Amino acid sequence: MDGKQVIHHSPAYQVMTNSPSFDKQLALYEYWSQIGGTVMLPGTNRASDRFARAAFYVNAIPKSESPVEAIASVFSVIRNVSVPYGISTPNEPNISSTRWRTVADQKRMLYFFESAVTPNVFWVDLKALDFSEKTGRVKKLELGPNQTHVYAGMANDQFKDTQPFAFLGL
Repeated sequence: MDGKQVIHHSPAYQVMTNSPSFDKQLALYEYWSQIGGTVMLPGTNRASDRFARAAFYVNAIPKSESPVEAIASVFSVIRNVSVPYGISTPNEPNISSTRWRTVADQKRMLYFFESAVTPNVFWVDLKALDFSEKTGRVKKLELGPNQTHVYAGMANDQFKDTQPFAFLGL
């Protein structure tokens, strides 16, 4: 913030949006926690409203040990706070359509991806990819123009060899 790095440490911090600053998001969380999400939640596509909904729903969904139920619950929260595809808000260019949603399963090392313009969720099994510098190769999963390529299920075999991109300034 203002050119300085700000880090917030707490396992309670599970949700954030583009704006406002995180300290203001935490104040919003306190306010909406007192009202309770079952009474009323803000419903616009503004980041602060999406934050309030996500903060409520992420704590309201069942805490399931089933990975399938857990992934479904997290995706349902993300979909609930996504900005609908094609929406533009006059005078607020910082609000734009949600183009994709991702969920990372840290225990099973699976990375799920859902494009707003395709009908399926697909995933990558990170355990099955070779990330080693010595034997691994640079690969790319081509998502197509505007993420329109359709993948379903595990997409590991759809990665193609490619050239690494050059980092600017290196």
